[in-house]
Amino acid sequence: MSRILKLFKVPDLRNKVFFILGLLVVSRLAAAVPVPGIDASRIKDFFQNNQLFGLISAFTGGGLDSFSIVMLGLGPYITASIIMQLLTMIFPSLEQMYKYEGEAGRQKFNQYSRLLTVPLAMVQGYAFMTLLSRQGVIGGMDAATWASSLLVIAAGSVFLMWLGELISEKNLGNGVSLMIFAGIVASFPTVLRQTLSTYTSQQLFSYVGFIIVALVVIAGVVYLTEGQRNIPINYARRIRGSKVFGGVSTYLPMRVNNAGVMPIIFALSILLFPGMIASFFSTSSIAFIASFAKAINGFIQNQLAYGLLYFFLVVLFTYFYTAVTFDPKSISENIQKQGGYIPGIRPGPPTSQFLLNLLNRVTLVGAIFLGVIAVLPNIVQGFSGITTFTIGGTSILIVVSVILETMKAADAQLSMYEY
Repeated sequence: MSRILKLFKVPDLRNKVFFILGLLVVSRLAAAVPVPGIDASRIKDFFQNNQLFGLISAFTGGGLDSFSIVMLGLGPYITASIIMQLLTMIFPSLEQMYKYEGEAGRQKFNQYSRLLTVPLAMVQGYAFMTLLSRQGVIGGMDAATWASSLLVIAAGSVFLMWLGELISEKNLGNGVSLMIFAGIVASFPTVLRQTLSTYTSQQLFSYVGFIIVALVVIAGVVYLTEGQRNIPINYARRIRGSKVFGGVSTYLPMRVNNAGVMPIIFALSILLFPGMIASFFSTSSIAFIASFAKAINGFIQNQLAYGLLYFFLVVLFTYFYTAVTFDPKSISENIQKQGGYIPGIRPGPPTSQFLLNLLNRVTLVGAIFLGVIAVLPNIVQGFSGITTFTIGGTSILIVVSVILETMKAADAQLSMYEY
């Protein structure tokens, strides 16, 4: 509490906090503005009766079931970021730009992600509108209305992307994570009301068990986020004239979960995309395509298959995002340039290999733990029968992780001002 009060005592930090809160309010207001010419009540009934699209709507902050101008949320931008990160493994020039060209290279790389967001938003918006039209949820739209609605939807995604970039520039947390956090928190009252409306005395133990598991998830996320392996670093003594430099010992922190909450967001984006495309093609006039799409839908609706795939993707993206953000080779070179070394390890390539092996082992623990926490709520839902919390466990995971990341960013800003 004292840290929060200190945050508001510094004028610059206070202005940053109010600016971020204002942008989050703007994003929530945009989620309540429907696309012109759409009957929102019919769309809301459709999403309440469809579990898959209810999950998609909850992940986009509830903007989809009201067919708002930001109905796609940050999905296109997240997908574009994933595609660009994967392309760094294929094209060395992109990897060089992102990792070794400094801030200018990263800005150029991010600009490519922003440009890729636009066609992805157009494609996803067209797929959603076509699907809803085939389901009879929307209809009676002429070509001009269809085109204008598609442009509004794509512009809404770009608008959210811009808000997220503005939030990230304030260095008080990741803009994408904070906006997803705001959407999830905004949907909690509705989910809670639906849960209480279906409550019966026979389900008392199920609800108590669900709450206990939620508390365990919160404690596990805090433990996972705060855990780190400290690698000792010694610096050789250097004498220049009558002055002595170096000769100190410090440590390099290696976090158990370097990737934060991004593996969960990436995994959900990848999981939701095939289901949306399969639903789009399930009514195709071509029998083979329709049967294949229905098979994919059946696979996604299978809780066991969905849980295993979700677990695998979380582990995969934890390793992938850690490899992008933590480069053992560059860290080893920096340590060597500063005259440092790890006790018992030769500087140069041996240090880089040592850091890589240690990173793989530490990340394995974090990835498995994160994957287990991610799929545990699905298991609890299967046993308890509480289905109103569509992404309850994942929501808690994202909310707690984002709060911890934001607190660390705020502490870093406060330490800088106090120093």
